[in-house]
Amino acid sequence: MYMNDAVKATLDLMESPAGQVKVRTSYNISAMSICPAQVAATIKKYIPEFSIFLSPDFRQTIADSWPESIDDSAARHDWEWQPRFGLEEMTVDMLKHLTSEVLT
Repeated sequence: MYMNDAVKATLDLMESPAGQVKVRTSYNISAMSICPAQVAATIKKYIPEFSIFLSPDFRQTIADSWPESIDDSAARHDWEWQPRFGLEEMTVDMLKHLTSEVLT
């Protein structure tokens, strides 16, 4: 999930009418499910010379223990949660906010 969608979800929940918020402990929220190679391929569409070297470390074991997907159907139903950013939108937004020093 792109950070902008995490913030959006927080604000959407806070602004929802109390009667729509059925879960009183926590909601799962989900967005895109991507891997580093997909991110790299999307960046290359905008910066053809972009390259990446991936070397998984101990954190990969942690990520491998996570579920394949998160069920956010309660949030989508109760307060109409919808992410705004997919991979393409996230990439465009991130590149737009990078400074020229980072891009050189």
